[in-house]
Amino acid sequence: MSRLVDVTPFGARLRLKRPTEVGRLLLLTMAMPRQLRCFDHIEDQYRVWSLVRNIRLLDPNKEMGPLVEIGVAFVGKRPPKSFAVDPSQHYEIAKTSTEAGFWAVTEESTELLSEVTITDKRKESRHSIPIEVLIEVFNQKSELSLKEKSVTENISRFGAAIFTSLDVSPGRFVKLSSEQYGASVLAVVRSRRTGADGILRLHLEFIGSEWPL
Repeated sequence: MSRLVDVTPFGARLRLKRPTEVGRLLLLTMAMPRQLRCFDHIEDQYRVWSLVRNIRLLDPNKEMGPLVEIGVAFVGKRPPKSFAVDPSQHYEIAKTSTEAGFWAVTEESTELLSEVTITDKRKESRHSIPIEVLIEVFNQKSELSLKEKSVTENISRFGAAIFTSLDVSPGRFVKLSSEQYGASVLAVVRSRRTGADGILRLHLEFIGSEWPL
């Protein structure tokens, strides 16, 4: 459950207690004013599929619970057909619009997700800087259940590779903090690999904010 910060017929802003990421589809159910609706004008609840367009990290202690504030674009009454095949699919705004005036979406190119893969096709070069960090893992209830002190293998403003002994699968959300930099960011695990030295690495993409290099 959440409250709208603001809303238009084609998008909204709201706060969540759990992490998400840009490019995800969410189904919002709300008592939307009927004059702002594009369909289902006589229904009590307005159910509209929405695409996460931006994220801002909040301080849960100051905000009394919410973790992030997100901006979403309304994309229609039904999700794309590809969503039923793979609910973890990422989307982006298409160049065309729908007949009802909603934002049209298309599957996000895999190249846009390559920032933290091991292919080195990244938006920005990584710096081989060993930074002491604390990694905390969100569980299914969006609680920080596991944590470990570690060191980065490399890092950029948008992502990092860190050494770890934690069993964290791709797609999981984590929180990365550093006392040295006075920084705390949300991140999603994009991949994991074991190096030639036998040590496991997690490749992270930061969401909602950049690392202050």
